Amino acid sequence: MAAIQSDKPLSVTQWILRLIFITLGAVLMAVALELFLVPNTVIDGGITGISIVLSQITPVFLGVYLVVINLPFLIIGRKLIGNIFAVLTLYGITVMSVCTVLLHHTHAFTDDRLLAVLFGGITLGLGVGLVLRFGGALDGSEIVAILISKKTKFPVGQIILIINVFIFAIAGFVLGWDAAMYSIVTYYIASKVMDIVVEGMNETKSVTIVSRKYEEIAQAISDRLGRTSTMIYAEGGFSKEEIKMIYCVVSRLELSKLKSVVHEIDRGAFVAIETVSDVTEGALDNKYTSSN
Repeated sequence: MAAIQSDKPLSVTQWILRLIFITLGAVLMAVALELFLVPNTVIDGGITGISIVLSQITPVFLGVYLVVINLPFLIIGRKLIGNIFAVLTLYGITVMSVCTVLLHHTHAFTDDRLLAVLFGGITLGLGVGLVLRFGGALDGSEIVAILISKKTKFPVGQIILIINVFIFAIAGFVLGWDAAMYSIVTYYIASKVMDIVVEGMNETKSVTIVSRKYEEIAQAISDRLGRTSTMIYAEGGFSKEEIKMIYCVVSRLELSKLKSVVHEIDRGAFVAIETVSDVTEGALDNKYTSSN
C-alpha cells in the first residue's frame, strides 16, 4: 500500500472502474472472514484482527468494529494518504462491513480448520490485493504505522510487524494458541497472494554484471534475450582498473537464461541480482535500459 497518494483528478471511467474492483475486493474479503476464518476462530492481522477478537468476546457485529476502529485513523491520516485514497478506502471498508453483517448468519463453507486457513487466506489475499491495486485499502493499520513512524522514526514495516505480533499474541490468550498459529499461517498465505495480485506474476529483476568481457556479454544479452543494457563506468576498489559494468532489467522467468549466458562467456563474472518493485518504461528506458 502506498503511504502517500496523489490527488490527481480521476475521470468518470476511472472512478467507475475503481469502484467496481474495490467492491469486488471488499466482498471477497467479507466472504473470507465470515465464511472461512471467523467461524473457525482464525483472525487476520491489523485492525481487522483486532475487530475479529472484539467481535468474538462481545455481542457486537464484526462489521461495526471494522468501521468504528478504522474511521478515526482515516480521518486523522487523510492528509498523509490523500483525499481520493481516503474516499476509496472508506468506501471499501463500508462495503466490506455491510457484507460481513449480511453474511454473518450464513453457514461456513467448511468446518475443517486447515481448509479454512488455505481457502480463507487465498480469498482474503485476492480481495485485499484487488483493493490495493485499484487505489484503496481495507485496513487502517498502515495509516497507524505511518503516524507512529513520524513520531518515533521507526520504519513503517517494523511498526506493522510489531502491531501484528501484538495482535496475534492477544489472539493466543483470548482465542487459544492454536487459533493464533493458524492465524499466522493465514496471514502469510494472504500476504503472498496479495503480492501476486498487486505486482503480477512477472516479477522484475535488476542485474548488475562485472566482467572484462562486458562487450561480448552485452551483445549476447541483446541477441539471445532481446534485452538491451546500460554500460556504467566503474573503477576497481583494489586494482584501480577502469572497467564497465552492465546493468539490465529482466523478468523472473528470464533470469536463469541470463545467468547461463553470462557464465558461458565468463565463468568468473560477478553477477548481482535485486528485485525491482516497479519499472516505468519511457523513451530513455527503452533506449538505454531494457526493451520488450
